[in-house]
Amino acid sequence: MESDPGFQAALEEARAGAAEGGIPIGAALVAADGRILGRGHNMRVQKSSATLHAEIAALENAGRLPASAYKGATMYTTLSPCDMCTGACILYNVARVVLGENNTYLGGEDHLRSKGVEVVNVKSSECQALMEKFIDEHPEQW
Repeated sequence: MESDPGFQAALEEARAGAAEGGIPIGAALVAADGRILGRGHNMRVQKSSATLHAEIAALENAGRLPASAYKGATMYTTLSPCDMCTGACILYNVARVVLGENNTYLGGEDHLRSKGVEVVNVKSSECQALMEKFIDEHPEQW
């Protein structure tokens, strides 16, 4: 799963966020046919934003799409999604959420499952290492 292009796009975004001094969380919204519709990374630190999480950035960068574009889509994210991002995935009828890890943060996985969303945990050591490094170096930002 870690070699999946959607997961790799999310991981690239997490690395980009880390390089900018931000929270290293990335996401990519991928259509059922494998096309990347949008990708982004957490910009809470860079833009002093309360809501610009990676999944929200990926949705925003996908632009306004018809409801049919989300049918069968997968949201790849390097960290278990928070309640806001969980809600966005449910709102847009994302079929599957693939997350990098949930050891540094456990989000709304059970809620996603209760709404019929497939949840896959890749258990990526790189995703976890990125988050642990950020949390250790910037506890005030986390």
